[in-house]
Amino acid sequence: MPKGHATAEGTERYSNRFPQLRAAGHFRRPEQISGVNDLALSSIGLGTYLGEPDDATDQAYIEAIVTALRSGINLLDTAINYRHQRSERNIGAALAQLFRTGELNRDEVFICTKAGYLSLDGAMPEDPRGYFAREYIEPGILDPKQLVGGMHCMAPAYLENQIDRSSRNLDVETIDLFYVHNPESQLSEISREMFHQRLHQAFVMLEEQVKVGKLRYYGLATWNGFRVAEDAREHLNLFDVVKLAQEAGGQRHHFRFVQLPFNLAMTEAYVLANQTSGKEKMSLLAAASSLGVAAVGSATLYQSRLTHGLPDFVGQTLGMNSDAENAIQFSRSTPGLTSSLIGMRRKEHVQSNLKPASNPITPREQWSELFAQR
Repeated sequence: MPKGHATAEGTERYSNRFPQLRAAGHFRRPEQISGVNDLALSSIGLGTYLGEPDDATDQAYIEAIVTALRSGINLLDTAINYRHQRSERNIGAALAQLFRTGELNRDEVFICTKAGYLSLDGAMPEDPRGYFAREYIEPGILDPKQLVGGMHCMAPAYLENQIDRSSRNLDVETIDLFYVHNPESQLSEISREMFHQRLHQAFVMLEEQVKVGKLRYYGLATWNGFRVAEDAREHLNLFDVVKLAQEAGGQRHHFRFVQLPFNLAMTEAYVLANQTSGKEKMSLLAAASSLGVAAVGSATLYQSRLTHGLPDFVGQTLGMNSDAENAIQFSRSTPGLTSSLIGMRRKEHVQSNLKPASNPITPREQWSELFAQR
């Protein structure tokens, strides 16, 4: 396994190979985030969620990932349960190819994965219950009492096991960023007090994983938690979460990232004041900035829903050549958003989706006009 992790020197070296993208502001450094603000990360990241768990999709993904890394995308996002671990392995195969030829160094790419859901291995087994019993329950890795909905677990032993598997799948010694995947789903069955206890226990383990060099940073990847109203059962308060990280790792803790959907149809991270600190209310993006946490946006094209039929004023404001490009430009121009993830399982997707990155970020005043017109 290649040693090391993404570094300031490595990501700077990578960005220098793409002068046009660099000049357009495609590579940015998260502001005011301890240990992260020296990394040059691409404003568009490659996601690996969609696709069948078959050989043809594997090959297409490997080609897309290689194309992305050769074209100016150095942030890769996956999860161990995506396509039954195959997406992680596709990233590992693409990285190995470029490392082997010397086209890419380990310190130039930022690798992100997630765990929390039960993960199959390569394909659906004939007896899923038997598989999970043999693989996880009988060895003592997973206690069924820690499962929520029969499918989600964030117990330390389980997450640690998944980190080891992810490291092997990705074929890297150190994972740059590990997310606890959709932790808010636990709140459907347990109290908030128990939820905080479980999250704290997970953070203690993750801090230890950083100390031994298996991880660089950790965070939460969410779907609803940071987007819903404050009184919703699934709501997460980032101030509470960071306090748990401080209890686990002190002021120099390594909880430095959150991920949530952000796109033209899902703007809550910017417009909804659902984060509370004392008497002050603010948006998730404002809270993340004040706490030294980088925010990454997922579902940039909302699974292709935003590639057609956008109102005319969106294109008039953002000035790109298509609805898809305008949707990408909107997300990557969002104040406080480090990178916007787009699922790209074919190399043609990479070539098309990178077009907005050659343009400067839309100025904040101009970008904000979209909210006045909606």
